[in-house]
Amino acid sequence: ENFPQKTSAPFSTNSYGAFIPLNTLNLSSFTKLMKKLQEMHPEASRDKIVDALLEVKKNNKGILSGLPISSIMERTSAIL
Repeated sequence: ENFPQKTSAPFSTNSYGAFIPLNTLNLSSFTKLMKKLQEMHPEASRDKIVDALLEVKKNNKGILSGLPISSIMERTSAIL
């Protein structure tokens, strides 16, 4: 299977080629969130963290905006 190359802004992509518009979190918040989650879960790949974030987004009616970063981290950690 061929997946698109990973890109930086304005989209992030997971191993399945699903694009995540970063307008739900600004790029700075997304970067900080990814860094913190990678520190908390060094065993998890970046793709696995992105997949978990997508699940959190799906479970929150398709949006992340309005959720505090701490809540997003907590929910993502529970999935990981």
